Amino acid sequence: MRKSHPIRRALLATAATVSGIVLLLSLKPASDPASASAAGGAAPQQTAAGRSPQGGAEAAGTTTVTGDAVRTQYGPVQVRLTVRDGRVTEAAAIQAPSGGRSGQITADAVPRLNQAAVTAGSADVDAVSGATYTSTGYRQSLQSALDRMGGANPGTGAGAGAGTEARTVTGAVAETQYGPVQVRITVSGGRISQATAVRAPEGGRSGQITADAVPRLNQAAVTAGSADIDAVSGATYTSTGYRQSLQSALDQLGG
Repeated sequence: MRKSHPIRRALLATAATVSGIVLLLSLKPASDPASASAAGGAAPQQTAAGRSPQGGAEAAGTTTVTGDAVRTQYGPVQVRLTVRDGRVTEAAAIQAPSGGRSGQITADAVPRLNQAAVTAGSADVDAVSGATYTSTGYRQSLQSALDRMGGANPGTGAGAGAGTEARTVTGAVAETQYGPVQVRITVSGGRISQATAVRAPEGGRSGQITADAVPRLNQAAVTAGSADIDAVSGATYTSTGYRQSLQSALDQLGG
């Protein structure tokens, strides 16, 4: 076996050393602190850009409010509203009668009531045929949600464009032999656009009489535009209390 010449070995060692130095110099820019800092700074900028300022602005301009839970003959009804830029954009019944026939009526009536609330921008929505009790409870809860927002009709100004201001007032509680009666009215353009009994006798026979009489009294108040309405047959005490509370609400309006 032939031995390597000493000079040849020296030349090979020198070449290997030079190659190593060149390799180290070629790797140096990648570990430069300035380059590392620039690379690290890009990620926070991208994250900040990913947070949409529009999303934050939308949340700030949106209000969600839940109305009172209103008891009806078939179960409670409670409405939640979403309002954006002064307009009702969504209405949902978070409580409604359920089970059996009541559940079927709810499934048919509530989506229509939700849509009507958004369209009207107020609690002045028509009752759904065949769902009188649910509709009445829905409107009462809807009105209480609107009242909590500080306006009975937040969509009126933008939607109607007529400059008609709506006001909602609640009359004094009228005590009757069978329980308290209290009426809330909404007045728009100088006329009663809605009347609801926020309190009325309930339970047993009194509840049945209330369920029959109150919707008729509400309609009579809107039609008459005053407390000069006839008593409902069989509901004399409730009718008397209703008229007293209605009159006190009208008095608060100065009319």
